[in-house]
Amino acid sequence: MTENQKGTVFVVDDDSTLRDMIRMMAESDGYEVRDFIDATSFLEAFNAEQPGCLILDIRMPGMSGLALQDELIKRKALIPIIFITGHGDVEMAVECIQKGALDFLEKPFREAKLLEKIEQAILSDQQSREELAEKSLVQQRLDSLTTRETEIMHFVAQGCANKVIAIDLGIAQGTVEIHRSRVMHKLGVRSVAQLMRLLLVAGLLEDQ
Repeated sequence: MTENQKGTVFVVDDDSTLRDMIRMMAESDGYEVRDFIDATSFLEAFNAEQPGCLILDIRMPGMSGLALQDELIKRKALIPIIFITGHGDVEMAVECIQKGALDFLEKPFREAKLLEKIEQAILSDQQSREELAEKSLVQQRLDSLTTRETEIMHFVAQGCANKVIAIDLGIAQGTVEIHRSRVMHKLGVRSVAQLMRLLLVAGLLEDQ
């Protein structure tokens, strides 16, 4: 297994014993682990491009886990967060999930449960990155269209026939056919169904 194949587990907790325990658990299951004593040191080293997940204590000296989550949201960082909570922090943990955290573990937690949550988080991160990469590629293709091609693309996505498009735009049907062919070629699609899926990925259509 190559380094980082399973993703990096970031651990932020001021309890060194807990950090060491999590490191040992995660590394034994094939993950790379990077741990930090506080939120500030994590932010200084954090690279949003690095795949992985974050195991984060809710209560820490200085910047709390909640404040760190808010900062990551502000930075539009999508890293999945698993919060570690004490018994009295469950209500706060629920609030964190409402803000987008993946889940929380209440102390003391079982090794199997931790590894299960890590696996879910890494998978979630991979899926999010794949979706972003696909959306970026789709947007590049859409940006390659001319204004007229974009206009015709939307007519085609609505199921309009070439003759109808020509009448609405006041242009020759043959011109519509040329533009339509160019749109399909530039976007790498062969059917209206594929075009609609592409527009759905780009956020230009609502899922029905």
